Amino acid sequence: MAYIPRLMSSLELSIESHPLLHARAFITDFPAALGTSPSPSWLISKLVTTASAPMESDDEVRSAVRELLRAGGYKPTGRGKPASEYLLRAAGENALSSINMAVDLCNAVSLHSGLPISVVDLARASGPFRIGVAKPGDSYVFNASGQTIDLEGLLCLFDAEGPCANAVKDAQRTKTSGSTTRTLSIIWGSTSLRERTDSALAWYRDLLDRIGATSIPIL
Repeated sequence: MAYIPRLMSSLELSIESHPLLHARAFITDFPAALGTSPSPSWLISKLVTTASAPMESDDEVRSAVRELLRAGGYKPTGRGKPASEYLLRAAGENALSSINMAVDLCNAVSLHSGLPISVVDLARASGPFRIGVAKPGDSYVFNASGQTIDLEGLLCLFDAEGPCANAVKDAQRTKTSGSTTRTLSIIWGSTSLRERTDSALAWYRDLLDRIGATSIPIL
């Protein structure tokens, strides 16, 4: 398959050809380790469906995201549904709590845009990076309890060690922690949602500016 190389800020990201993917990606440098910088109250207030936001998820967006994930043969239903749908349900039940600034920012934008977003700690991952569809047998642990997800047919971010993130559940090995200072974020957008995906990126970066972080688009 054809690959499109990208290189900026010493990070290489290649993208496997895909009929529906319109992903956006950027690197973020936080002003301090996440464990020393709790999320401000205005950010935590965004973790509910009634919060003021420049966009709102709807059935059309959810359908387009599921179609994107089905393109490789994956079935985005049940426990394998997009992370953005989990966020919507949790927020509707007032069960979406603060984790750290990187995750809270990701969750806020994902919740209101309806687009799944991955966040990877770049200190726990190694390049080169690529986005492509996982093969039969691909899997990874996605939480501290050791649970695994079967990735076959699912669009994923890969680093030198293998798959590490996707629109459903990110890998435990590259998740953020209190020591995180630099991340890679992927917005899993669809070609039918180009404008929304680009708007989500712009809002995401505005929020990062507000907390004093520096973001560099690479896709």
